[in-house]
Amino acid sequence: MADENFDFVTAETDNIMVSAYQEPLEKQENQARTLWAYCLRIENNSNEKIRLMRKDFCITDNHGHNHYEQSLGFHGELPDLEAGECFEFEDTITIDGDAAVLYGFCRAESESGQEIAVKLPLIQLNSNQYKALQTGVCH
Repeated sequence: MADENFDFVTAETDNIMVSAYQEPLEKQENQARTLWAYCLRIENNSNEKIRLMRKDFCITDNHGHNHYEQSLGFHGELPDLEAGECFEFEDTITIDGDAAVLYGFCRAESESGQEIAVKLPLIQLNSNQYKALQTGVCH
C-alpha cells in the first residue's frame, strides 16, 4: 500500500492503531477543487477479535464547509480482525480549494460486544504544503 516517501500520521484507541497518509491526485484547473487519495491502515493490537462496522468521517475545507461521510463498512466490507491482524483501506475525496482536514472515527465492535470508537488521526489535505514537501521547499 504505502510508498516509502509518505509520512504517516497515527492515532491509537484501546490498542487499535490507525495509520494514515494522503496525496493529491489532480487539481481541476477550471474549478478550485482538488482530488485526494487517502489510505488507512487499522491494526488490532488488542487481545480480542474486532469487527470494523462503520466509518464516521468529517472533511472541513479551508472555507469552513463540512462534508460528512457516514457509511456502513469499508466499501461494503465489514472486516474481522483477529488480535495482531490489520486492514488497509484506500479511498478518494474531492475538496473545494487547496486545503482541508479529514477527521473522525471508525466504529468497531469487540468479540465481547463492546462498541469502540476508534479515533482517526487528523489528516491534513494541503496541496501547497504537499508540493513544498515534494520539492524540498519549506514554507
